[in-house]
Formats: sequence, C-alpha cells, structure tokens
Amino acid sequence: MAVVFVGFLIAGMGITVLPIHVSSDLGFGTFVIGLITGSQFCASLMTRLWAGDFADRKGPKKAVILGLSLAAAAGALYLASLITISQPVLSAAILVAGRGVLGAGESLIITGSVAWGLATVGSQHSGKVIAWIGTAMFGALAAGAPIGSALFAMQGFAAIASATILLPLLMAAMIAPLEPVSGRSSPSASRLSVIRAVWLPGLGSAFASLGYGSILAFSSLLFVDRQWADGWLAVTSFATALVASRILLGHLPDRLGGPFTALVFAIVEAIGLVTMGLASQPIVALAGAALVGFGYSLVFPGFGIAVVRAAPSQSRGMAMGLYSACLDVALAFSGPALGLVGDVAGLPAIFVTTGGFVSLSTFVALFIIRRGQAGS
Repeated sequence: MAVVFVGFLIAGMGITVLPIHVSSDLGFGTFVIGLITGSQFCASLMTRLWAGDFADRKGPKKAVILGLSLAAAAGALYLASLITISQPVLSAAILVAGRGVLGAGESLIITGSVAWGLATVGSQHSGKVIAWIGTAMFGALAAGAPIGSALFAMQGFAAIASATILLPLLMAAMIAPLEPVSGRSSPSASRLSVIRAVWLPGLGSAFASLGYGSILAFSSLLFVDRQWADGWLAVTSFATALVASRILLGHLPDRLGGPFTALVFAIVEAIGLVTMGLASQPIVALAGAALVGFGYSLVFPGFGIAVVRAAPSQSRGMAMGLYSACLDVALAFSGPALGLVGDVAGLPAIFVTTGGFVSLSTFVALFIIRRGQAGS
C-alpha cells in the first residue's frame, strides 16, 4: 500500500501543475497540454499486460523496484526538460517522454503490488488486497493535488521534479530488505487463457468505472451549470465515501463472493448517478456523489475476485494487469463519449445516462454468478 501510495502521489502532484507549467512557462496551448498529460495514461495502458507478465516471471518485488526506478527516471527527465526550457519544443518532447516513462513505472508498481499482496496473504483474501491497494491509489491521487500545488508555489516545477526523483528512491530503499516472492517456476499460461479469464469481469468493471469517470470529468461542471457553489465537494464526497467503504467493508467481497458484492454495490452506484442527474439541490447532488463512491468502492474488487479465481495461478499478475487496463480503457473513452451526451442533452443527462451504463454491470455479475453455479 505504501509503494502504491508513493507511486500515485507523484502522479497526482504532476497532474495538478503540469498544465500550468506547460502553459505559462513553455507557452503552449491545450493540445500540447493534453498530449503531455495523456502520454502517461497511454503508456500505462500499453504496458499493463507486459508489467503483469514481468511480475509473474521475475517476481513481484523486482517488478515494484523496477517501477519505482522508472518513476525516479521520469523525475530526471522532468529536470532535463527544465534545462532545455529555452527550447520549448524540445522541453515539451522531453516531458512527453517523462510522462510515458512514469506511466510504464505505474503499471509495474500497481500490478507488482497486487501480485505481491496476493502471493503473501493468499487468494482467499484477494478482495481485501485489491480494495486496500486501490484505497492507497485513490488516497494518493487526492493528496497529490494540494501537495503538488504547494511545492509548485514554493519552487516551481523543479520541486515537482525533485520530489519525483527522491520519493521513489526512498521507497525502494525501504522495501529492499523485505523477503521477495519468487516468480513462477512453471511455464506461463497462454495469453488467450488469461484473456478468457479477464474479459467478462473486465467488462463489468469497465461499465461500473464509467461512474468514476463521470464524477472526475463532469461533477464540477454540473455544479457550475446549476449555479451551485463549491463544485469540488462532489469529488471529495465521492472519494471520502469510497475510502471509508473500502476500509470498513473491504472484507465483504471475500465473505459474500466477488460477483454478488459487485452486483449489489453496482446498483447503489447507479442510484447515486441518477440522483446526481435529477438533483435540484446541491446537498442532494453531494449525497448522490457519495453513493457513487460507496457503490463503486467494492465493484472493482468484487469483479477482481472473479479474475483471480478464473485466471491461471502462474499468470495472476498478467491477469490483474489486463483487468486494470479495462479501467484505463473506460476512463479514456468515457470523457469524449459522455461529453457528447452532455452537448446534446445537457449536463444532468450525463449522469442519468452513466447510471444506465453502470447498471449493465449488474447483468455481467448475474451471468458470472449463474455460470459459477452451473459449473459447481
């Protein structure tokens, strides 16, 4: 959890201040800003499967240390971009490379950490592993924004670069004495068998993750559209409910079964989204955002348990990497697709429509449950 927190803390710090740096210091517009920030997510998506396979072959500890090393290398590229700041095009190109390296590092950190947790405590606690590591990720992204803004205000982008170098190296030194988990001794399962294990729970997770994407991209705009103040509270309500639920109820997927837990909590998430879309008062919209966070909190680990149990044991890292990629795909495509809905039907329609898509994950959960009952 600490490794994941550090890995995503530096990502959160950069996301907050990069647009300001690229705009004010380099003089570029929104297209270049989007290119630089988006390169991280593209690299993360492209390396998920490889990172999981690396964790399976070489062991989760080596994957995590390599991921932390790549994160520190990304910080070094940040510094290199500052050295060439008098040549904005070259500086921006180095930033693209830095964000890409960071994205690859994050793939190794998250898949290696999940694989390490599963190997350490056993698959019977897979729901807690996925939920608690996810809590560290969301908490780090939330903390990264104010920390990154404070560092940038004090020393500019150089402070972000320095922190991106130092924090991963310190974390690598802390975990170096830990006992490693060996990589697989048997041949790896075929990628086709891994895909077969992942695609159905991954589809359910992708549908549910659209709610997360709509909160991030459009909740503050909904408050502006309704002329309500403090739109940032919607994201805070979502994140607070999600973290609290995972801390207090993270054991439920292991106890009740992953698909059943995903089914119940996806219904709650869909209700929260519809509540936001139909809300006439800000307090109702905030309550809806909290329901979305509460519901989404255990949908992802719930479907994740189905992946762990269906995937070949020697390729669980690869399976979890591919499963995490389903979240990346959902977030990548939800913004423009839901934005089109908003252009046509208005911002409230985004949340009602997303609630409908999230509800589709309940059918996926039901299918997995019935298939499991038929198999038994």
